[in-house]
This record gives sequence, structure tokens and C-alpha cells, in this order.
Amino acid sequence: MPHFWLDILSMFIVFGIIVAFISVAALFLVWWERKVSAHMQVRFGPMRTGWHGWRQTIIDAIKLLMKEDIVPTKVDKAVFVVAPIVVFVSALMVYVCIPFGRGLIVKDLNIGILYILAITTFTVVGLLMAGFGSNNKYSLLGGLRSAAQIVSYEVPLTLSVLGVVLLAQSLSMVTIVTSQTHLWDWFIFKQPIGFLVYLTAAVAEVNRTPFDIPEAEQELVAGYNVEYSGMKFAMFFFAEYTNLFTISAVSTTLFLGGWNGPWLPSWMWFLGKTFLVILVIMWFRWTYPRIRVDQLMGFAWKFLLPLAFLNLILTGLFA
Repeated sequence: MPHFWLDILSMFIVFGIIVAFISVAALFLVWWERKVSAHMQVRFGPMRTGWHGWRQTIIDAIKLLMKEDIVPTKVDKAVFVVAPIVVFVSALMVYVCIPFGRGLIVKDLNIGILYILAITTFTVVGLLMAGFGSNNKYSLLGGLRSAAQIVSYEVPLTLSVLGVVLLAQSLSMVTIVTSQTHLWDWFIFKQPIGFLVYLTAAVAEVNRTPFDIPEAEQELVAGYNVEYSGMKFAMFFFAEYTNLFTISAVSTTLFLGGWNGPWLPSWMWFLGKTFLVILVIMWFRWTYPRIRVDQLMGFAWKFLLPLAFLNLILTGLFA
């Protein structure tokens, strides 16, 4: 078999393994968030099914997939059906160029950062399609809010990433990790402002508290996915936790040294750092209240964007 086809086959195998892992990780994150939330509120959380309720998420997933997939009569059927697929696929395609360990990457693209930024913006398209296709005022408002939020916070997020690119002098994710070989080389120490801007903007992009305006139950019932059920709703739910893992994995790669660390295998270091970032993001949910729409947009353009520009200027001057 020619080397070209061997390379293609190996890429598909690695990507399949990563997708399988992400699917399991999404189920684990649902259970873990329940337990973390419970302990922060001095509760136990799920306890009945399995040790500390570890089977609860699996049972909930099976129940959700077995529910009737209802398509309301007045929706734009083509747009309504395609929307969750777009969100679901874009959530998975990011992992083509995220290194999970030394050699554990589907494809080391020399424009890896640009690829990730481009693919994540497809989520906007899917959410807008869900809002417009549902023919529901709450869905439409949720979709428009989500699009405005993601577009607004994409600008400071991109600027915060540019600081890392300047230091690493490369757009490749693998090169960025190899630029942080030692602890004191981690970019979180060289780019503390950039890390805070990235983490804040990334949390806003995936609609996590306190930036979960598109899914504000008190205002929009359930937001852009209010008309969805069964498998289609499961796709949105899966994409939400996949995106949570994505922003944490990217922050680990860009600022926390990626897979670098002593003694343990590289993939263990990567996952350990990633789950630590996820824990911090979950902590936000039970620490900060949801902000208003005007506060959300003002925070992006009046505070976060100038801070991102300041970080980029300082990096250019002193790098």
C-alpha cells in the first residue's frame, strides 16, 4: 500500500479513537459537573445508580436517545434538521489538530490555530439555523443572542491567541507545545493577561455561566433548542460539553505547556491539565450570577477588547 494511503488510514484511525474518547469524556463531564455542583452546594448529587451515581449519565443518555424525535409542523424542515448536525460536526472537527500527547495528533497543520478559529465559528451558523428554522420567537432570540455573543468574543479571543503565536513564532499547535518544554517556559507565565482574556472569551463563546445568555430559562424558556427533542437535542447537548472540553484542551496547549511534564506519560499530563481547567470553568457556574445582555456586550467591546490589544502590544514590544 502506498505511503499516502497509509497516512490517510492512520489519520482516520487516530481521529476515530479521539472521537470515541471525546464521546466518553462528554458523558463523564455531565456526571462530574453534577457531582461538583452538588458538593459546592453541600449536597451529594447522584448516588443511586452505580458508585456515586456514575451510571446515571449513561442511563440519561439512553433515555434521551430513545425519546420521540418530534418535528413541529411549522418549522423550516431542512434548516431545522441540518442545524444540530452542523453544530455537532463542527464540535468534533476541531480535534483534527489538537495534540493529546507526544505523537497523538490526527494532523499537525502548519496553520493549526487558524483552523481551530475557523472551525469554531461554524457553531454560529448552526445556532442561527436552529433559531431561524424553528419558527419560534424564543428560538430566534436565542440564536441571535448566541451569534452576537460568539462574534463579539471571537475578536478578543483571537487577539489573545496572537500573543502566543508571536512568542512561539508558529501557527502549529505542536510547535507551540514544544516551545513550552520547561515549567518556566509555559506561556501562562509570559502571557498572564492573554490567558485571562482567552479563558473569559472562551467561556463566553461556549455559553457557560455567567455568559449563558442564549439559554436563559427565565427569559427564553430554553433558547435556540426549545423546539428540539430526542436525537437532535442530544446533538446540541453533546456539542455543548464537547466544546467545554475543546476550550480547555486548547488553553492547555496554548498556555499550560500541553503534554509537557515529568515522569508521567504525555497524554496523562495533557488530560490532567485539561480537566483542571474544566473544573475552574465549572466553578464559575456556582460563583458568578448571569449577567444582562447589555453588560455582556459591553464587557466584550469596552473591557476585554482593549485588554487584548494591550496584551498584544506588550508582547510585540518585549517578546
